[in-house]
Amino acid sequence: MKLIKGLVVAAMFVTLAGCSRVQPILNVENTPVVFNLQSSQVKQAIIEAGIGRGWVMRETTPGKIRGEYQARSHQAIIDITYNTNTYSIEYADSDNLKYEDGKIHRNYNRWINNLDVDIKKKLAMLAQ
Repeated sequence: MKLIKGLVVAAMFVTLAGCSRVQPILNVENTPVVFNLQSSQVKQAIIEAGIGRGWVMRETTPGKIRGEYQARSHQAIIDITYNTNTYSIEYADSDNLKYEDGKIHRNYNRWINNLDVDIKKKLAMLAQ
């Protein structure tokens, strides 16, 4: 009987740990642009992918795009650096996403992962 109680308690702790709403921040670093594209095409792919996902994208300096995403009362701000060979997506700031000590609400990581996937798709489409 004690073994069963112990297993139930352990299962509850594992379940609660898996439901955590904060995770380490996902930064996409030096992802290769595997196609022979010009810098303007890489920029176009990043901006189109961001706009398609609801991000407000603007170029701040050559090779750097600032992205802002608003979902209800939550806001995420990212910086995307790019060139003809690589691009990186890095956390810049956020509001109401439980950011603390390099951890953030799991939705942020989902938004970044989705953006990264869409950038790769746009790059592949431009390479055809």
